[in-house]
Amino acid sequence: MSHSNIAPDASQPLPPEHPKAATVETDLIYGLEARPPLKESLFAAIQHVFACFVGIITPSLIVSEALGLAPADGAYLVSMSLFVSGVATFIQAKKIGPVGSGLLSVQGTSFAFIDPIITTGAAVIATGGTSQAALGTILGLCFFGSFIEIILSPFIQLASQVVTPLVMGVVVTLIGLTLITVGLTSMGGGFAARAAGTFGDPQYLMLAGLVLAMIVVLNNLGSAFLRMSSVAIALVSGYLVAIPMGLVNFASLGELSLVNIPMPFRYGFGFDIAAFVPFAILYVMTTIGSAGDLTATSLLSGQPITGPKYFERIRGGILGDGINSAIAAVFNTFPNTTFSQNNGVIQLTGVGSRYVGYYIAGILALLGILPIVAGIFQTIPQPVLGGATIMMFGSVAVAGIKILSSVQLNQRSSIIMATSLGLGLGVSLVPDILDQLPPLIKSIFSSGISTGGLTALFLNIVLPGPRE
Repeated sequence: MSHSNIAPDASQPLPPEHPKAATVETDLIYGLEARPPLKESLFAAIQHVFACFVGIITPSLIVSEALGLAPADGAYLVSMSLFVSGVATFIQAKKIGPVGSGLLSVQGTSFAFIDPIITTGAAVIATGGTSQAALGTILGLCFFGSFIEIILSPFIQLASQVVTPLVMGVVVTLIGLTLITVGLTSMGGGFAARAAGTFGDPQYLMLAGLVLAMIVVLNNLGSAFLRMSSVAIALVSGYLVAIPMGLVNFASLGELSLVNIPMPFRYGFGFDIAAFVPFAILYVMTTIGSAGDLTATSLLSGQPITGPKYFERIRGGILGDGINSAIAAVFNTFPNTTFSQNNGVIQLTGVGSRYVGYYIAGILALLGILPIVAGIFQTIPQPVLGGATIMMFGSVAVAGIKILSSVQLNQRSSIIMATSLGLGLGVSLVPDILDQLPPLIKSIFSSGISTGGLTALFLNIVLPGPRE
């Protein structure tokens, strides 16, 4: 179960250019250019949506609660995350000119940016800004950061020589480890429970434990469908249990409009150069991660994974990633990237047709403009969400460890890993160590991902020996 939106194959360098494009035998029922009948297309599309839905909306749910947004604003963020994912998925599958991979590649909101988003928002609020002003600054940072991915798209092979599996593994591991505190906070009732003095209430922990246990059990039943659907099933079950416990508040649903109109820059537009650093690092990592996801999708779709056609797809997919993230910022949601979950659905259904992506896009966009959908998910109690996200964030850390396990553990790599992970986790666990530093320096290194990522990147460049 991968919810990291970081490439499962990121431990492998991109295949070299080769005049003969390697292809792979597959068991696909419908290949990339096939047009399945309506019934089969809808069935496959719904399975993709079911596998990716929770991952798409969870970052917005977490950020909304962390920034103390009003329920209507939180629901709007969730709606826009679905709407933009629909638009982005269509762009990837359709391939408009040079933009998009032309593969059945589902796009969704990235977990990787949650920590710097919350850190930046909290800093704006701490200086007297409103939650809406914090959102404006965050979305401005996301918008400008997307151009990093756009600019890097033609140079993906060069970028992969600097951002090696060692650097990638450190950053992905830190993403998961730093987010675990967010998951545990939700398990205890969330930031609101802290303010109310009810944090860690036994009923919260029991409910979170139930959701977590269901995910663990469903992932060990041997059914591919139940594994892919485990988080969604556990969330729904936890939600139903929470209702008679009095933990679900439906009051805000009556205030929702019938239709959500996507409004560009609804929360304004801001920028902070110091806060931009961790966003910039993560966009570089997303570039490499998306290349791995798209390679896996090409492989499963029976498409070339070497040669000019392959690299055309990778460049187009990453360019699409960047443009889609810019669109996401304009329409009030967070960076979008390729989802690795949908590769499992391609294997399960035997449907790799990119035309199914049009149906997926339509379903996601439709769900996004219906406020009641987002409103219901906005009422999910924090312990229920925490029980799911603790597993999801732990899976991100495991994905990072898996990448690091592919690196030869010699003295050079050990020093880089130890220093980067030590400093990255250190500033996350003891943030006040930076309090005496100038505001610009403090802002740059306040994120464990930023500190660890910069350290790994710098040491990997300057230390003697081959880069791994």
